[in-house]
Amino acid sequence: MVQSSLKTPTQASSQFHHQKKKPKLEVCNLNKNFNQQHKQLAVLKNINFQLYESEFVCVVGASGCGKSTLINIIAGLIQPTSGEVKVDGGIVLGPGSDRGMVFQNYTLYPWLTVAGNIGFGSRLRSLCAKQRKERIAYFLEVVGLTRFAKAYPQQLSGGMKQRVAIARALANEPDVLLMDEPFGALDAQTKEQMQQFLLNLWQQTHTTIWMITHDVEEAVFLSQRVFVMSSNPGEIKQEIAIDLPQDRDVEMKLTPEFTAIKRKVMHCLRDC
Repeated sequence: MVQSSLKTPTQASSQFHHQKKKPKLEVCNLNKNFNQQHKQLAVLKNINFQLYESEFVCVVGASGCGKSTLINIIAGLIQPTSGEVKVDGGIVLGPGSDRGMVFQNYTLYPWLTVAGNIGFGSRLRSLCAKQRKERIAYFLEVVGLTRFAKAYPQQLSGGMKQRVAIARALANEPDVLLMDEPFGALDAQTKEQMQQFLLNLWQQTHTTIWMITHDVEEAVFLSQRVFVMSSNPGEIKQEIAIDLPQDRDVEMKLTPEFTAIKRKVMHCLRDC
């Protein structure tokens, strides 16, 4: 039986990445407080972790533990109270093209076609018309939506809309792709299909991905490491290395090895 290892973030990171020197994404001593009735409410406390190139990491935790606040800080949408976020060693001061973002509710532009949505970001960059066209065509093929290039979002299923949102984020070639419960609004069958799609896409593009999910099974299936967050305030309590083969399909979820790792993550969540 394949065994997973349960370690503190520092221990696991040092062993898992002992040959890698520079993290792609680094969060250092990050804290976030909000004002509530003239008092400071601690939402995030002493968050530290590193994410390395081409790695897929998922974050799980109970509702209200600060996961969304954390991803919004990494995206540069809100500022931390203290601490810092770095991408390739550069301090994050606000939103930037080095970080792509995919939300749960698609956030597509309804007045643009599938091709228009995917190519929207490239319009803001110094790319000529031919380069934009080639980029759009490439990502349409990558996400399997070439036939729907001229369709509008209202003509698509939920899973197809999320494929467009992922393609739009990837088309800007971000250093890190941030995903905030991207499949939370999908039905069970579509969700499973999208998990397999995302895993295949990651293996094809080698994109560095940091993803929030409330679904433990999804986290174990997709990632190489899982961060478990506790609440009040939000802290990363454990890091669990997912010791499963990289070539995965949904049938793996039925194996004893997968079940054992899933159980370990769930026990960790209950203990937080």
